[in-house]
Amino acid sequence: MRLQGPALRLTIFVGETDRWHHKPLFTEIVHRAHQAGLAGATVLRGIEGYGASQHVHTTRILSLSDDLPVVIVVVDDETRIRGFLPTLDELIGDGLVVVEPVEVIRYVGRDRPAAG
Repeated sequence: MRLQGPALRLTIFVGETDRWHHKPLFTEIVHRAHQAGLAGATVLRGIEGYGASQHVHTTRILSLSDDLPVVIVVVDDETRIRGFLPTLDELIGDGLVVVEPVEVIRYVGRDRPAAG
């Protein structure tokens, strides 16, 4: 798979303890992105942050949190990213979803084997 030139970066901010049917929400988002054929997804665990609740979550020892911020980043062409947004509407209650234009300089993945 090749991706080069104009694309969109989809960035999703959720909490580490957010769930979808008893499993982590970020895991469900990654699996759905994979099923949708998106180029790839990366999950990053934050060390500190706050969102709409205005409650600061941190890894600092004196205020250790078990609900740290989690960021899922996906880059693909505009059609695929925009086609995936309704899935996020279904999955995300509290969170932030951002779409930004980017330029892909190099992305060369392994060719997928033919289905069958």
